[in-house]
Formats: sequence, structure tokens, C-alpha cells
Amino acid sequence: MSDPTLITLTITAFVLSMILILWRPKGLNEAIPATGGALFVLGIGAVSLSDLSIIIDTISGAAITIMATIVMAIVLESFGFFTWAAEGLAYRARGSGIRLYWYVNILCFLMTLFFNNDGSILITTPILLLLLREFGLKNHQKIPYLLSGALIATASSAPIGVSNLVNMIALKIVDMDLYTHTLMMFVPATLGLLLLSGLLFLCFYRQLPKKLPPLLHGSINNPLHHRAKRHHPLMEQASARPDLKKQQSRFMMNILWFVFSIRISLFIASYLNIPVELVALLGSVILLGWRWGYLKIPPTDMIKKIPWHILIFAFSMYVLIYGLHNIGMTHLLVTVVKPIVEDDPLHASLLMGGLMSFLSTFFNNHPALMVGTLTLTQMDLEPLTLKIAYLSSVIGSDIGSLFLPIGTLASLIWLHILKQNHVKVSWDDYVKVTAIVIPPTVIFTLAVLAVWVQWLYG
Repeated sequence: MSDPTLITLTITAFVLSMILILWRPKGLNEAIPATGGALFVLGIGAVSLSDLSIIIDTISGAAITIMATIVMAIVLESFGFFTWAAEGLAYRARGSGIRLYWYVNILCFLMTLFFNNDGSILITTPILLLLLREFGLKNHQKIPYLLSGALIATASSAPIGVSNLVNMIALKIVDMDLYTHTLMMFVPATLGLLLLSGLLFLCFYRQLPKKLPPLLHGSINNPLHHRAKRHHPLMEQASARPDLKKQQSRFMMNILWFVFSIRISLFIASYLNIPVELVALLGSVILLGWRWGYLKIPPTDMIKKIPWHILIFAFSMYVLIYGLHNIGMTHLLVTVVKPIVEDDPLHASLLMGGLMSFLSTFFNNHPALMVGTLTLTQMDLEPLTLKIAYLSSVIGSDIGSLFLPIGTLASLIWLHILKQNHVKVSWDDYVKVTAIVIPPTVIFTLAVLAVWVQWLYG
């Protein structure tokens, strides 16, 4: 497209939508400006009706998979998992604030692998708020645990493609299966996460309480789970009868093992070319039936509890990005980036990872990774370079985006939860940490990625 008016209107719609998404005046849901922008570019013809069918085909499977995993997270909350996990953290910390730090990081990493980055934030943040409140910690003492947990939970979506909605959409665009993504990404991304966790520990070491105070009530008390306790005697009596603690733990572990088996099944399905979303949907239906039989809670509550706005947001953002693609923005990026990317695998990794980090930080990682992935598909790169360039884009989108709290939807959700619970983490608190830990983590992970993939396929 070369119509100057159409180009101007499309770019204006995108910029205004992003301003409202990041600003969120009066708590405006991010799906509203995204939908408004999408309807506008449809109305002016920057995106055609035939483009919509391509967009729906691209994001539908990823959206169903992510929604199914969020359902699993909600079911865990119904079973009292938050309280159980908080008690487990308190027990394993054994009074040490430093030991608690490492257990928090492990929990956040595992929850993202079990679910996804948004689901992990929705699970781990309430657990940590509940636990830190019961320890009676002051606001500044809570920040090391909350901030490191949020950064690790969000960054942990890099090792496996199924842990992030935008990653799954990008996988569809470049036609890469989950098995290949994980084979090439798990080692470099996990090493990057270990570096990130270590750097965060050094930043927070002086703030971490060396000795934790005793729990205010002697045990974790979460009023959110009263309904579940009424329906299931084991959950009601476990806190009062120590002999039932082991039985409750076995019950929780059985649920976690089931969720883990579903995650493994996703990779098997991807390898066998079975639609991943069908496996995820089946898993969530079984878990809902389990809850119905155990707690007598019918699945109808999911209609209200599922964050449908995330699906609307992702679809609308992709429509906006497709509009930018149609007016020639990705072609412009190809002209600038291709000569450097095709020169050397390490150059490809550092350039695409750095570019996606910059775009994600200031424009959010959803539109950034979509633009980057569409750009890569037009470069006609040799297969190995394309894989490295794509995976480095994911690193920039999942880790590099954390430099500012507006870089990811998960970070915005995290800030919203903290505000609801009257815990203050200012931009200054956030950036003075991320400015130290994010750049070296991104550069290290990108370099390891280039070496690892060349070793695998060299």
C-alpha cells in the first residue's frame, strides 16, 4: 500500500491504541483501546475481511491453549493451592529470608512452565502476598520477593513456547513445532534465567531479611478458600489436624502431576502434528470435572472467572499489527535488518534480540514480537539463521521486555494485583533493579543461543 492517508491513519491508530493500553486512564481495560484501534483499521481498509480469516487461523489455537491453562490455574485456586503452597514455602524456608528467596524463584519458574506467564503471575503473586503478609514484613522487605518472583515468572516463558500466548502465535507464523522450539531454546533460556536469578540475588542481598519473623497467626489463613473448605472435609480439617496434612499434600501433588502430564502431552501432540489446543482443552475439562466431583462446584463459574479480555486483546493487537504489515512497515524493517541478520548467526541473534527488547520495552511485547516475526518471514533467510533470529526475538520479547513494567501484559497484571493489595512498588524501585539485571541477562542468553543452536545443527 502506498496511499499516504491510509499509512498515516493506520500508524496513528496504532500509536493512540498503545498510549491508552499503557496509560490505562481510570483503570481502562487494555482490550478496549486495542479493540477500538482494530475496528478503526478495519474500517479504513488497512486490514481486509480476507485478512481476518488468516488472523483467526493464526491465533485461535494459541488462544484456546492459553485459556485452557488459565482454567487450570483457577481450578487450583479453588482447591486451596495458594494456601498450601504458601505454607510449603514458609516451612521450607525454615526461618531464613535468603532460603525463602530461592524457593520463591523456583516456584515462579515452575508455575510458568506448568501454566503460562500470565497464569503464573495470577497464581504466584497472591501466594507471595499472602505469605509475606503473614510474616508481617514491611513494604520494602516485600519488594525483593515480589519483584524477583515477577521477573522470573515472566522471563520463564522463554524456555518453552507454550508458556506465552504471543510466543505460540509467533510459532504458528514461522511454522515451528513446540518440540523444535524447546530443543533449541530450553538450555540457553534456562541458563539465562539462572544468571537473572543470581543477579537479582546480588541486588537484593542487603534487603533480604536474614531471619524471618514467626507467622502472625501460626499458620496461613486465606479467607478466599472458605467455600472450598465447606465442600471438602479434608481441606477443612487439615489445618486443625496435623495427621491430615500429608493426605492434603498428596492430593495437591496428584493435581500437579496431572497438570504436568498435560504439559508433556502438549509436546507429544505437537511432535505428532495433533492440534495442541485439543489436548489442553481436554486437560482443563477433566480438571473441571475433578473439581466438580470433589468440591461440588459446577464449571459454570468459569464463564465469569476466565479473563476473556486477554483473548480479545491478542486478537485486536494482531489486527493492528497486520495493518502495519499491510502498509509496508515490515518491508521497511526487512530492508534495514536483513543485511546484518544474514551475515552471521551471532549477529542475527544479537540484532533481533536487541531490536525486540527495545520495541517490547517501549511498545509492549505483543505487538513487538508479532512485527518481528512477520518481518522474519519476508527475509528469505536460510533455515538455521531463521530459527536463531526467531528464537532471539522471543528472548527479547520475553526477557528484554522486562526493562520497564509496561513491557509485558504479565507485568501490567502484576502491578494491578499489587495495587489492589495496597503494596507499593514504584517505577523507581522497578527500574533501578531491571537496569542492572536485564541487559546482561539478554546479551548472555542471546550469545548462548547462537552457540547452542549452531552446535545442535552444526
